[in-house]
Amino acid sequence: MGSLSGKIQGVMTGEAVAGPWLDFFLRGMSLIYAMAVRTRAFLYDHKIVQSRRLPCAVISVGNLTVGGTGKTPMTVWLACLLKEAGFRPVVISRGYKGRAEKTGGVVSDRDRVLLGPEVAGDEPFLMAQNLKGIPVLVGADRSRSGMTAIRKFSPDVILLDDGFQHRRLARDLDMVMVDAGSFFGNGRLLPRGILREPVSALFRADLLVLTRCDEFSDAAVKKLALMAPGKPVFQSVHEPYVRRMTKGCGPSDAVFTDGPTVPDDLKRARAFVFSGIAKNQEFFRTVETLAGSVAGRMAFDDHHRYTETDFQRIADKARQCAADCLVTTEKDYVKIADRFQSPLDMVVIGIRMRFIPDDRAVSEWIMKKMRQKGGPGWDDSPGRFIREERT
Repeated sequence: MGSLSGKIQGVMTGEAVAGPWLDFFLRGMSLIYAMAVRTRAFLYDHKIVQSRRLPCAVISVGNLTVGGTGKTPMTVWLACLLKEAGFRPVVISRGYKGRAEKTGGVVSDRDRVLLGPEVAGDEPFLMAQNLKGIPVLVGADRSRSGMTAIRKFSPDVILLDDGFQHRRLARDLDMVMVDAGSFFGNGRLLPRGILREPVSALFRADLLVLTRCDEFSDAAVKKLALMAPGKPVFQSVHEPYVRRMTKGCGPSDAVFTDGPTVPDDLKRARAFVFSGIAKNQEFFRTVETLAGSVAGRMAFDDHHRYTETDFQRIADKARQCAADCLVTTEKDYVKIADRFQSPLDMVVIGIRMRFIPDDRAVSEWIMKKMRQKGGPGWDDSPGRFIREERT
């Protein structure tokens, strides 16, 4: 991680203290960013700029902050819920840092994955691998991607991954994820803080989901309720699952464990951990609870594209630490699986979304709310969740 970018990230998250000149610069940039954000919000709130409405239901899963709050696992959970209920969902993601981000593209249809992680972006590719029978598309212009989805797949529900700020496309339900630990950081907008929008933007949300609630977090729920009065709040945890690849083997040889089960050999192993995600330290702490010990670690920027030099450094450090295995995230692994051969066994940790105490309340709330949102011209039956103009 570069020294300046690392310093700025530390200031944004409160892990580092800014010197006077850096603080002055970041505050100035934050004021400029705030003016742009508030101007844009004013134009949309007062209908001066119109959002485009697609001829099917649209659900957005997003957040107010930069960094991981669980949007992608939530999108996967929601897509599976809708498919099991009989709907025809399609997922649309921006495809950040993928080559198809600007042009758009179909990452997967209902039968197979069509684009790799370099083109699709790491998170859309990961969703495409995990969502069997559910198409995944990418493109910065979600409206254009939405119309492509309508033409190719005739969905009755489109899910926007990380879509809360994309107001160009109208939606019927806005779900906002909030990290129970970090909440909204220091309360400042980018780049002096981690906020993409002011906290007041929560008034647009229909549903708030607190993530990383390892226990029932009544205090966190009350805190969020004060910030967004009247908004329903559900609690969730990030539940890890594990895949293990023996040295020299590929993804097709992976051995899965289900839910929170951890292989006994991992519990005894000395692990070397590496990741390039928004919250590397959170991942490192997760591995500490799963592995026998952490012999060493290496952190990269979010969405990092691994090079041969990077992987050689990882392998060298792991040997120096006398590690038994390499451990990384599922998001990182999809970018290296077909490019580098691991010198050690590789343990890949993915994350599932699980609501506490169970999923029933939020599932029922979502279905009920979507029926209420539909209004005239909507059919409540699964597979018919479309507007009159589609008929």
